Amino acid sequence: MSDTSSLRPPLCEPAESAPNGKAAVEIRQLSRSFGSRKAVDNLSLHLPAGQIFGLLGPNGAGKSTTIKMLTTLLPPTSGSATVAGFDIARQPGCVRRSIGYVPQVISAEGSLTGYENLLVFAKLYGIRRSLRKKRIQQILEFMGLAEVQNVLVQKYSGGMIRRLEIALALLHQPPILFLDEPTVGLDPTARQLVWEHIEQLRRDVGTTILMTTHQMGEADALCDVVAIMHEGQIRAVGSPAELKSSVGDGATLDDVFAFYTAEQTDQRGGFTDVIRARRTARRLG
Repeated sequence: MSDTSSLRPPLCEPAESAPNGKAAVEIRQLSRSFGSRKAVDNLSLHLPAGQIFGLLGPNGAGKSTTIKMLTTLLPPTSGSATVAGFDIARQPGCVRRSIGYVPQVISAEGSLTGYENLLVFAKLYGIRRSLRKKRIQQILEFMGLAEVQNVLVQKYSGGMIRRLEIALALLHQPPILFLDEPTVGLDPTARQLVWEHIEQLRRDVGTTILMTTHQMGEADALCDVVAIMHEGQIRAVGSPAELKSSVGDGATLDDVFAFYTAEQTDQRGGFTDVIRARRTARRLG
């Protein structure tokens, strides 16, 4: 994949370290309130470039609100963040040129072919006419969709649609990709294919990926770093192995999730007892 500098206007000077520097995403005391309710409460995170970062949490934890702020779809109430070195409040246009975003809702048009969808996005991204065909073919090959590029998207399987949506988000070659529940609703085979392409993006292209998911196996298999979010705050952050170790020997990421989203100390104590019981049951077969 080639350089994306031609897509950035001269005024897009990073506020601070861009993806080839220290951080792809830097969040400092970011908050968002809706009336009296604080959906995101003084969130601070540092996401190194080239990693897959998983944001986990129950419904209403603040994950989607965080993603919307980082992708400039929602202004923060207070605090600050930079994405690809650009300030989300002062340089929203530069942020948008530097990211790809795959929402949960379907973003591909079913009445168009895969190629036609990509062509529409190429024009929206301002990719030069002389580069469009080559860029589209490159991303179709990369996502394993070249053979179905002239098929109407309404005839695609769920996994193919999701791969096309990722292709649409990557067409302008952004250094950072946001994925909101990337495999929701997919069968195990389709889910595995999407996992493989996400991992390939990080390995072969160096794309920084921030994803939300409710699939603990997905986070465990893909993510370098995971943050557990609950009630608008980060309750724990670390590699999947570190988080499992923090809960206890033999703990799974499901155990970690339940432990750090328990609201009362006595709930956590009871949960620890449950972990011990499950561990004993596994030993006994």
